[in-house]
Amino acid sequence: MAQNQEFTKAIQDWLNLPDEQRDYSKGAMYLLKLSGNQIMYRNLMANPRRNADFIVRQLQKRLSFRLQQLTHAQVEEMQSQVNQIAVKVLTPNSGEKFKQGKRDDHDQLPDEIQALYVENLSIVQRMRELHLRLRTLSLDTAPCPDSDRYPFLKELIALDKKLHSNWGTYDRYTGTDGAATAEADAREASRNAVKLINLAKGRYAKKPSEELKKQILDLWSKVINPTDKLTNDLKELGILE
Repeated sequence: MAQNQEFTKAIQDWLNLPDEQRDYSKGAMYLLKLSGNQIMYRNLMANPRRNADFIVRQLQKRLSFRLQQLTHAQVEEMQSQVNQIAVKVLTPNSGEKFKQGKRDDHDQLPDEIQALYVENLSIVQRMRELHLRLRTLSLDTAPCPDSDRYPFLKELIALDKKLHSNWGTYDRYTGTDGAATAEADAREASRNAVKLINLAKGRYAKKPSEELKKQILDLWSKVINPTDKLTNDLKELGILE
């Protein structure tokens, strides 16, 4: 896009600040960058606070124009993306390709994995409806406003991401996926338990209690392959026998 989006956002953030938090010298600098008018800048800097209303009005006017340009550029970029999606996904023979994507072991897959395939059928149908609506808008005699196209483009792009995400999960699924996830969860729980034990054992050393001992033992039950040091520390504290 031609204009600097970060600069546009900086102006927007500055205007969103409460009056008492605005640095009007910075506002004048923004206006200089936008206008290139050095004489105006020097006049404003003579007393930025006194010129606050002028600085705000000028920045608001210029921001509105920049946002309109930015929105149009974004919509055009999204339209280009949707055109590419339509070529890849919404082709005349996409139904046949969809059937070919069904796994031979589909009926043996867990229900939640089978559901991804079914969901993708609905997603493609919705994408066709949205694309048809966009084509209808483009055929209207009056120019189609960006605001009319934007929601259809946004939903189409989101659906395409969901479609590919579902296919990825569906295609890659193996019977060990559930076990692998459970193992990863157990390892994460073990790491967290070790951290909490190291915090709790210091408190226990200073002020032992049966309640804290029980908490540490509960955490200990989640630890996978504890180190010798941690084991010895808890034995010295009398928590482990």
